[in-house]
Amino acid sequence: MLSRYKFTLFGVIAVLLWSAVLHIVRIVTEDFGPIGGAALVYTYSALFLVAFSGLPNIKKYPKRYVFLGGFLFVAYELCLSLSLGFANSREQSAQVLIVNYLWPLFTILGAVICKHSKASLQLLVPGSIIAFIGVCFVVSGESNLFAGMLTNIMSNPLAFVLAFSGAIIWAIYCNLTKTMSNGKNAITLFFIFTACTLWLKWYLLDAGFSSGFSFKSVFMLVLAGGGMALGYGLWNKAIIGGNMILLAAISYFTPVFSGIFAAIILGVSLQQSFWLGVVAVTIGSLLCWQSTRLKNQQISQVQTVLDNTE
Repeated sequence: MLSRYKFTLFGVIAVLLWSAVLHIVRIVTEDFGPIGGAALVYTYSALFLVAFSGLPNIKKYPKRYVFLGGFLFVAYELCLSLSLGFANSREQSAQVLIVNYLWPLFTILGAVICKHSKASLQLLVPGSIIAFIGVCFVVSGESNLFAGMLTNIMSNPLAFVLAFSGAIIWAIYCNLTKTMSNGKNAITLFFIFTACTLWLKWYLLDAGFSSGFSFKSVFMLVLAGGGMALGYGLWNKAIIGGNMILLAAISYFTPVFSGIFAAIILGVSLQQSFWLGVVAVTIGSLLCWQSTRLKNQQISQVQTVLDNTE
């Protein structure tokens, strides 16, 4: 029982780390540029993961998982990191992160569409609507809901499109890799792929670095890379022996944790509409998650009744 509590605690720490570390990534991109900063973060993360689990042996992973799963993972991480780096301000980077946190909703919708899971429409439909309205509140700022949202998006469409695309890509990754991986975890290999891709992009675009290396910038870089790697490492341990129902529920509160850490780490004053939107996204995602649990419970109850009548 104690070991289960320990693994569950690992998962909680991982969620908190992910909520905080992406804001540190934003600071790193301010110091080293959107592409150069992201390349450095993923390089450090890959080194940390190699230190934890050793060099990955590509031959032990299914080829389809390596190529398709690796492509989706790299595409998502590029969308996520570059959306933060290209945001016009720290406040906008907090906003694009909330847009990215639509991925749990898209994951559930994808699972239902692909018939990997069943869901109760009475909760799924309103949950989806509430989550999308929440994102509108986050992006709109203090202006009129839809006019403010369009103005903010048009001021920097690249960042918002990257964040939204990332949410969809990660949902696809979550739904596909479960069947392709055969229980294998290639996170370390995928981080290496991501770092190499970013360095190639940095070289081809001749992006350079925004500023020179200083103690503060290197310290933030180590925090970002180490925190990201530690988050993945702890989560992998958590899913082995932790309480997954509790961990799933806590993970849906990531937008709330992210908003809190944005205020602390980035030092931004987030508006009332931002917090209203964050709460709506969280509630909407929880309703969608509960819709799948409710439907599965109903199916289980029906199956039990049928078994008892035989």
